Amino acid sequence: MNNLNDQQLLELCRDGDDAAFGVLVERHQDRLFHSLVSMLKSREDAVDIVQEAFFQAHRKLDTFRGDSAFYTWLYRIATNRALSFLRKQKQKPTSIEGLNETSGFDPPAPDDHSQPLKMVLREEHRQLVRETLDELSDDYRVVLVMKEFEGLRYDEIAELTENPIGTVRSRIHRGRIELADRLKRKLENWGDTE
Repeated sequence: MNNLNDQQLLELCRDGDDAAFGVLVERHQDRLFHSLVSMLKSREDAVDIVQEAFFQAHRKLDTFRGDSAFYTWLYRIATNRALSFLRKQKQKPTSIEGLNETSGFDPPAPDDHSQPLKMVLREEHRQLVRETLDELSDDYRVVLVMKEFEGLRYDEIAELTENPIGTVRSRIHRGRIELADRLKRKLENWGDTE
């Protein structure tokens, strides 16, 4: 069943085959989880939202028209839930500690010729980016994750966040600037402490 595409699996699901939906869950849960961890700054909250999104998708499978890819539809459900959660939490402090290396921020795996020092520096840089992204406000962090790590278009982000496209463009622009400024200051200070 793993060799079937999403559309074929969806047809089986609509015919009552729960194992087909299980394959869809296995196929998409990791990517969805990592995107939500980046948005929510919490592994536990991301797990909850992913579970809720899959549950809702299963219940509303008949409403999926196929105008977009299944993952896009599922991502929209999960993002709406995540944004609602963030609105309710409003600046609740959380930690990014324990973020899995495959959270979407990782560069490609090093090849066999990589030097140990380069690998250590790459990991330190990744951690610095994670920590700095975590410091941004929800408004900037969420749209940056959607644009930079999920590859969504501005109009898709506007629809998901229920903001005008101009607001989305502005937040992405300002978020990039703030992230770059914070990283620059940290890197300058990092060199002073060694």
